[in-house]
Amino acid sequence: MTVPVTSTGGARSPGRPASATREQVIALTRRAFLAGERVDVQSIAAELGLSRASVYRWFGSREGLLGAMLVQEYQQMIAKADAKCRVKGARRIVEVLDRVARWEAMNEPFRRYFENEPRTGLRILTASHGPVQPHAVTAVAELLSRVEREDGFHPPLERDLLAYTLVRIGEAFLYTDTAAGIRNDVDRLREVYAVLLGIAAPGADHDVTELP
Repeated sequence: MTVPVTSTGGARSPGRPASATREQVIALTRRAFLAGERVDVQSIAAELGLSRASVYRWFGSREGLLGAMLVQEYQQMIAKADAKCRVKGARRIVEVLDRVARWEAMNEPFRRYFENEPRTGLRILTASHGPVQPHAVTAVAELLSRVEREDGFHPPLERDLLAYTLVRIGEAFLYTDTAAGIRNDVDRLREVYAVLLGIAAPGADHDVTELP
């Protein structure tokens, strides 16, 4: 499927709202991403009656737009995984991060994106000053804070350092470290999460298929 483009100059067609929002741009980006299409900024802008320059003002670049969409997905996955969780403390953190990692490893549009744009994908997701990693670290730090507050969890490291470590280790296991033979090894990633959080590795017989 190709996103319909009804004008070439970003002019609004009859019936379109007077202005589009940042969230609408992200929603169309997500639609294209999940459909396995290449995210085309010009097509998205035209469908919403925007100029491409307007999209770039919001997101800086195509990579910034993709990153904003992926951050939103990551935040929503953490929230959904946490809502399903029935354990507390460190085990709750392991369960949430494990569910998210398994979704990322098994999700077909996600895998297809990395097959089509491997270098761009890695740069967007794993660059220290990129559009995703700092926000992923913040999302995990917020999870840690919530578990501290609600369950009385005491992190073994300073919160922000622990969040950064959990995110970076997840990146290595999911995307980058083929040399060590651990890429997409979510079972071993779960074990590492458990060790970092000071608990014995939980069993692998858990249901994660329903997350989103």
